[in-house]
Amino acid sequence: MLYLGIDIGGTSIKCAFVNEEGTISHPFTMKFIKGAKQEETLIKLGELIRGNVKAVQAEGYEVGGIGIGCPGSINSRSGICCFSGNLGWNNAPVAEMIRQSTGLPTKVTNDANAAMLGEAKFGVGKQYNNLVLLTLGTGVGGGLFLDGKLYEGNEGKGTELGHMVIERGGRQCTCGLKGCLEAYASVTALISDTKKAMKKDKDSKMWDFVKGDIKKVDGRTSFECAKKGDKTALKVVDDYEEYLTLGIINFCNIFRPEAVILSGGLSNQRKYLTDAVEKKLAAKDYGFKRTPEVKVLVSALGSDAGVVGAAALFIA
Repeated sequence: MLYLGIDIGGTSIKCAFVNEEGTISHPFTMKFIKGAKQEETLIKLGELIRGNVKAVQAEGYEVGGIGIGCPGSINSRSGICCFSGNLGWNNAPVAEMIRQSTGLPTKVTNDANAAMLGEAKFGVGKQYNNLVLLTLGTGVGGGLFLDGKLYEGNEGKGTELGHMVIERGGRQCTCGLKGCLEAYASVTALISDTKKAMKKDKDSKMWDFVKGDIKKVDGRTSFECAKKGDKTALKVVDDYEEYLTLGIINFCNIFRPEAVILSGGLSNQRKYLTDAVEKKLAAKDYGFKRTPEVKVLVSALGSDAGVVGAAALFIA
């Protein structure tokens, strides 16, 4: 039995068939065209899916269902994308349109929830029953796996972990609130902090790293220069890790997970990031004295986590 996993992103839609062991096969993609009407995009996606389903069925495979990870506020009960700023969608009937087009059972969840489920069932988190996942990218997404089950909250719209307020009246966040974790621990925030630090220190090695062009600053700039001992870069990285640790401390106290999984672009720093955060967590007693150690892990599935997790909506 195969299940189709779909990961909808702002530039492309990744699709692949996944078996009950979590192995990917027959991948295909579709370009996401910004500005296109949501119904047009879903009609095209349905046509593409239908053709690929027929192809794998011709090879003798049975397809049991279609799971979709979609960014934004997703009502996983009704299968509707209620709002997605990244996609420009409002009340898009994702599950119903794909179901009508393909004739297959279809489920939809938030993209970070899909990534969480993929890691919990088939990735770095499969030995744990209580997990927090943070996606560190343009924003900060979140997923929860509690007592062996994906937790989504009311209407499936919970686990917006990036929008926990960590500083009253702090930085403006894209959600409308101020002081959210996302405004301090996203790649967007790190780039902004890096640029501010560079402007104050014209002798920083970070200028050499970007060849004098501040527009070339990305999430790697401060980390790579910190590894070379640049004091300004070290301060930027340490501040970033403190903010991230503060967010994780809150999640530790609320959910008491066994591990926190980091995914997204910044997780490519791997142990240079996770080891530092683990030390900071330990120094803060994981939020409360005499509570269990919390491991900080890096996604094992990487960019495939969303596809695998979406398919896993159908895999017990």
